[in-house]
Amino acid sequence: MSSKTQPAEKILGRLKGLRNHMQADEVPFFTVPAIWDGGQGQRNMPCDVVLTNQRLFGYVYVSFPRERLFLDALSLPAIQAISLRHNTYEPVFRELLVSGGGRKIYIRAPRQKIESLYAALRSAIEQYAPNARPAHDDEVTNNTQHPAPTYGRQEIRTSFERSPLAITLLFVGGLLLEIGGAVLWAATQSPQTGLPLFIAGFVSVTTAFLVRRQKG
Repeated sequence: MSSKTQPAEKILGRLKGLRNHMQADEVPFFTVPAIWDGGQGQRNMPCDVVLTNQRLFGYVYVSFPRERLFLDALSLPAIQAISLRHNTYEPVFRELLVSGGGRKIYIRAPRQKIESLYAALRSAIEQYAPNARPAHDDEVTNNTQHPAPTYGRQEIRTSFERSPLAITLLFVGGLLLEIGGAVLWAATQSPQTGLPLFIAGFVSVTTAFLVRRQKG
């Protein structure tokens, strides 16, 4: 078995049903778990992001308790820009913005995984989408070539109050206040002691949900 087919067979064997959705001569060689937002009504879809010699796509197939398939793809030659983005106050996740064909796809994953995807995607475009390669100064381009994709890194500055870290802290802190208020209420048998903490926690949790919904 060649070095190229070994990763492909591992990916096809691990991701159930993927083989049935491969195009002619398409070979998967990289995959990473991530959150996919394709901007087409299905937002924040946890899935396996698969990179092949033809496409980049998010994939989920579940057969139980009912059959469900998610496959949202963008062909490599259609990709026009790739930006690795870091949101301020986001300690864990990074975001990869891939645009092309009139679409913008957002892929979120931990830093190391998104860095690996960024490098693999850039290498795949250079290797398998030659029409998208930048032309040298002494080369004459023709009308059939796609514009060379642009690559970049971007830091998105957001206020701490609306950041994912702040929402998480507000939610967890609210839960702790609710639990503490309930424990004090039960221990002292005095609503005046535990109820204020419980109400404060409830307000914190509710606020976290509302801010998260506005961001989504």
